[in-house]
Amino acid sequence: MNQTTPAIVAQDAVRRLPRAALLLFCIAYVVPGFIGREPWKNADIAAFGHMFELARGAASWLAPTLAGQPPEFDALLPYWIGAWAIQIAPAWIPADFAVRIPFALLLALALAATWYAVYSLARSPQAQPVPFAFGGEAQPRDYARAIADGGLLALIASLGLAQLSHETTPALAQLAFTTLSFLGLAALPWRAPVAAACLLLGLPALALSGAVSMAVLFGAGALVLVWIERPPPAEAAPTSRAAQATIVAAALLITIGLATAMDLWRWRITPDALTRDWRSHGRLLLWFTWPAWPLAMWTLWRWRRQLGSRHVALPLWFALVAVGTTLATPSSDRSLLLSLPALAALAAFALPTFSRNAAALIDWFTLLFFTGCALVIWVVWFAIQTGVPPKPAANVARLAPGFEPSFSITAFAAALLATLAWAWLVRWRTGRHRLVIWKSLVLPAGGAALCWLLLMTLWLPVLDYARSYATVVRGVVRQLDQPGCIDVFGLGRGQIAALRYHGNLDVRLANRNGDCPWRLVALQAAAAAPVAMDMHGWQLVARVRRPVDPTEDVLLYRKAGSR
Repeated sequence: MNQTTPAIVAQDAVRRLPRAALLLFCIAYVVPGFIGREPWKNADIAAFGHMFELARGAASWLAPTLAGQPPEFDALLPYWIGAWAIQIAPAWIPADFAVRIPFALLLALALAATWYAVYSLARSPQAQPVPFAFGGEAQPRDYARAIADGGLLALIASLGLAQLSHETTPALAQLAFTTLSFLGLAALPWRAPVAAACLLLGLPALALSGAVSMAVLFGAGALVLVWIERPPPAEAAPTSRAAQATIVAAALLITIGLATAMDLWRWRITPDALTRDWRSHGRLLLWFTWPAWPLAMWTLWRWRRQLGSRHVALPLWFALVAVGTTLATPSSDRSLLLSLPALAALAAFALPTFSRNAAALIDWFTLLFFTGCALVIWVVWFAIQTGVPPKPAANVARLAPGFEPSFSITAFAAALLATLAWAWLVRWRTGRHRLVIWKSLVLPAGGAALCWLLLMTLWLPVLDYARSYATVVRGVVRQLDQPGCIDVFGLGRGQIAALRYHGNLDVRLANRNGDCPWRLVALQAAAAAPVAMDMHGWQLVARVRRPVDPTEDVLLYRKAGSR
């Protein structure tokens, strides 16, 4: 009998979500954001630029570059995946959409792996609820499914997941392979072949995706956990401790060997880590991981007598590694993204310990917050379309000057259906029916999915206009009476990628010789251009504006005597 568990759960409380409803819910979250848009600034278009260069044979597969510049994020596998997708896709599929297909599958993998990881953790004997004196307690398999449903809902509800998980960047690949490794370690006592496959793929792939140190830390911590954890009965976990340690050690050695052979080790800890603005980091932690972090903290308190058990220790270790990396490296939000599956797993184990009052508080806060957000999105969209109310319409016109609104019946229908589904979900949640333990996370996950879908349908045209470089590229191309090579100075990787893809231009980094007849200089770098290179004989042709951000305007020059 497990007397230390705080979970008291009856069989009636572990009815699982209907599988069809859960699948449709995940599809509704994954698909918006991957279709119907152009690559966005900055990381999205920059990563796509490196993939596009590899696909057309303009860069080395072992050292990707864009106009001679290495990637901002050291990684190989994500760029390979995107390049392979471009090469495999038929000619009628745009390259930027072809890249999004495998990355959408990576997000789906992260969601599925989170569910199965939480399910495996919930099967641990230490995670099981208290047995009742006369029976009626939740059955282990049903209990594990209900907890897994809650874990998946907690992940989808996390505010920081939406945008970064819909970009074609190494961050999404890292998220997918981190979750796959998490699944492998969670399932290790129960399904050794599946766990071995997940680990042998997940940890090396995570290293190839630019997170070598995190992959090694994940594996090393799990290896320690295998030896210090109290082994469950043989009939409960058929994989012996020695077999578990062997599998983890093999995956860890392969990861270290691969990273060493391909020279993937990089020192990314910044020397000013201790002098950072900790308030901004604190705010990032609070909103990015909401609502998983308060539930995770509650889990650590209620399960404090079992901090060494796998279902608590493993996700806690993954979360600590990711948060520590966030505080010590420059890419704070993208490192923190990797903590979300583990925090969702911890959050799931808070559900069987909740009181009715706590669940009601979560429901009412979520209902008011997401209903208000959805209402704002609809009001602004109506103002864009009709000019009424005038204040939101004026704000959009000020922030996105020159934007011409358009109406899409498909986007409108999807947004309307999502809003009606939200209304039904609220009615269902507030109705009188039996309590199931995952109910407290239905509204947070549904609200997050609703607002993301509304943004990616109703607001997509204006977001595309504001976050794409396509407008600037078209302005540059219109000025080139005879497009040829063009050298650039002061432009970022995203701008260079946009010029290559949207403008089909031969972009090179500017030098003193001025080999190209055209030169493009970032407005903010205009003062430094004469110092860095010879600007004599170059005539200013136009200042190409970026309507939503004048600081990103570019100056177009033509070399005297060129045609």
